[in-house]
Amino acid sequence: MEEREGMRRVAVVVVTYNSETLVDDLVASLDAGMSGLQWELVVADNASTDGTVERVRALVPGATIVEIGANRGYSAGINAGVRVAAPHDAVLVLNPDVRLQQGCVATLAAALDDPRVGVAVPRLLDAEGQPIWSLRREPTLLRALGEAVLGATRAGRRAHLGEVVTDPGFYDTPTDTDWAEGSTQLIDAACWADVGEWDDSWFLYSEETDYGLRVRDVGWRTRYVPEACAVHLEGPSGTAPGLRALLLCNRVRLVARHRGRPAAAAYWALTVAREGSRVALGRAGTTVALRALVSPRLMRAERGPEWLAAATRVA
Repeated sequence: MEEREGMRRVAVVVVTYNSETLVDDLVASLDAGMSGLQWELVVADNASTDGTVERVRALVPGATIVEIGANRGYSAGINAGVRVAAPHDAVLVLNPDVRLQQGCVATLAAALDDPRVGVAVPRLLDAEGQPIWSLRREPTLLRALGEAVLGATRAGRRAHLGEVVTDPGFYDTPTDTDWAEGSTQLIDAACWADVGEWDDSWFLYSEETDYGLRVRDVGWRTRYVPEACAVHLEGPSGTAPGLRALLLCNRVRLVARHRGRPAAAAYWALTVAREGSRVALGRAGTTVALRALVSPRLMRAERGPEWLAAATRVA
């Protein structure tokens, strides 16, 4: 961990949950990825049972480790890590399955020199070196409809029809974005102070959407920096029935929070119709999601591991 006078200070906050097989390669990428910066590693662990904490201690004896004691989700881990971090100029939020490329974070940090930029995000590649569509637009009813009718890839090429930005050319130049996937984000300390902590009531899914929209709504910008690069291995998140149910229920809640109840009611109806059609087609995992969407109890309930278990039992 470099420490030189005048360097930008970055708190690297990694949230782990049973991530023992991932942390070696993450740690191995940090020296190159953080080159030119003064940084510390903070790992917030959501009650792993596989030896994650012990492995991090062995790899980085100087790391700060926060043992949360329960699986409270991604946002809770981020917040816990930032609270114990040393004084810093920016926070780098990382998933444990990210591999930083040479100079990635210094390049992101340069984008924060613009006083209007509060968050900087890199170009993301998958394990095979293929681009990940990591940039997003604000969820709206029209975009949800566009993706339902055209599919996410086709709809995403048009700004008004898709939430996921899927135009390859869009990823070649620096640009602002409504929000970006949450695996690799550099957040300016002043922006963090203005926006506040991530909302841990989401548990999983929509937390980075909510945070990105809050960043925008208080006047900061999220900047995509294609010259900065990282690899994100992207596990099978969202494919398990309970996880898909949580993703969809949280998205309805997100629309209610940011666009109001009438918009959320319409969004909910469209989501139910789409999941109903998927059930009719025999798509895996859709029955659990549909029943969660039409369950008032689950739509209102606190999110967490117990929610996932209850959603699966509903089916």
